[in-house]
Amino acid sequence: MVTRSVEAQAVREPGAVISVAVHAGDPVSGEGAVACLRSTPGITVLPRDRRCEADVLLVTVHQTTEDVICWMERAANESTNPEMRIVLVAETISECHLMRAVTSGLVAFLPREEADRERVVKAIRDNGRDRGLVPEQMVGWLLEQVRMIQRTVLVPNGLTAGGLQDREVEVLRLLADGLDTVEIAQQLNYSERTIKNIVSGMLTRLNLRNRSHAVAYAMRCGAL
Repeated sequence: MVTRSVEAQAVREPGAVISVAVHAGDPVSGEGAVACLRSTPGITVLPRDRRCEADVLLVTVHQTTEDVICWMERAANESTNPEMRIVLVAETISECHLMRAVTSGLVAFLPREEADRERVVKAIRDNGRDRGLVPEQMVGWLLEQVRMIQRTVLVPNGLTAGGLQDREVEVLRLLADGLDTVEIAQQLNYSERTIKNIVSGMLTRLNLRNRSHAVAYAMRCGAL
């Protein structure tokens, strides 16, 4: 099965030790995965009671059932590590389960027949290098979901892919050009109070620290 790299969200310092927690569908698979990872430089295996601290959850099961997806969602909600990501090894995964898994932090899916030691370790390490891995067919599923969200949610509500409203993008574009509040208000024919409210609402809604952070965010998500 052909696989392609896809962008992930977490970036870790080169050479940093990656902490991994293992969740397996059967004891034999779990013990084998733990033994494999414990002998791998740069990776430390956490006990079950410290799962919430892990950088990566390695989930190895035969079938990606509803129970497995629900477990992954609980694990993501209980995690105390904001950069926690999931590597899943299974025979297959359905399209609807894939989307829920990605929402929970999935960055790599390995079919069981391809999941040798080298591939599993690479998937775990690539998580810290802004890279993920899924089969080619699943990349198509994800892209179609993005297009559907764009058509049915973002465009009808005047939002960009980064959740920015059209007039917020206009304000950010002028901020990026170096204009201040007064100049932006004049340029857009708004009151200064309106400009301040637009910026304040955007910072609060998207949890951005300041105007510079907002401009950087807009550039990263392709709005500018």
